[in-house]
Amino acid sequence: MAEPRVVCLPGDGIGAEVTAAATRVLRALLPEIVLEEQLLGGVAIHETGSPLPDATLAACRGADAVLLGAVGLPEFDGAAVRPEQGLIGLRGKLDVYANLRPARSETVDLLIVRELVGGLYYGARGRRDDGSAFDTCEYHPAQIERIARRAFDLARTRRRRVTSVDKANVLETSRLWREVVVRVASDYPDVELEHMLVDNAAMQLVLAPERFDVLVTENTFGDILSDEAAALTGGLGLAASASLGDDGPGIFEPVHGSAPDIAGRGIANPAAMLRSVALMLEHGLGRPELARALSAAVDETLESRPTTDLGGTATTDEFTDGVLERLGTDSSR
Repeated sequence: MAEPRVVCLPGDGIGAEVTAAATRVLRALLPEIVLEEQLLGGVAIHETGSPLPDATLAACRGADAVLLGAVGLPEFDGAAVRPEQGLIGLRGKLDVYANLRPARSETVDLLIVRELVGGLYYGARGRRDDGSAFDTCEYHPAQIERIARRAFDLARTRRRRVTSVDKANVLETSRLWREVVVRVASDYPDVELEHMLVDNAAMQLVLAPERFDVLVTENTFGDILSDEAAALTGGLGLAASASLGDDGPGIFEPVHGSAPDIAGRGIANPAAMLRSVALMLEHGLGRPELARALSAAVDETLESRPTTDLGGTATTDEFTDGVLERLGTDSSR
């Protein structure tokens, strides 16, 4: 990949600030990189009326990877058109069905593989004349098979254990999920498989997170469990994610929200975004050696130059300076 092309979607709130940190690091590590900025979320609604403008989607489809800051603004809470619709729409249009959420600390090293484009978030929904509402959870066997294979393949690069999380004692979709995962597991005799109900999985994440290697689960369960795992390993402000498909670009984004209450103050912690850049280097741009170097630099800077949310005094720019210094690159802005 001679000149990797990355579309940057700063989005809302602190998204612009952490994206600026990410672009500084990317340009230092890959001087040949081509970065293009587009609109998504609340800022896109303000400028175009749509949370996912056609120009943004077209640019993303032509990129090697997509880097997203954050979406969401309080003024759109409960509105018919919301910033989050842009993100959900982009995930579906790019078919990035595999959301990777690593959680790592001194004692924990696990990876949650969340199915991202099916289930409740993409099913039929609505309101009825009697005042009731419905959201439909549906899965096709092919959707389950591809996310399961992704999880087993990733487990082969780790400790070769997969925990499939479902609610098979209640939900028909979970019973189908378990059937398909068992079938896929037969192609991976070198990987250990266990099944776990989601309520027990949530409890075990709190009591004994070190027991897990790779967890694979459907969209809603994965959303909740991955946030729980992030809380165990430093909080959402440190958590990164990669959303991958089989073809086309992946989406790489920090897990935290847009934090409009601190936007513009220069104090946002860019660690989650920079960790997302590391995931992009590994899974999107084919540069695993740079990914490892960046991850180590972020870890070291979290220790030596913490931001205000971690009890330190470093600003967004000062933290980024620290990362660049540890990478041995030019820290000029």
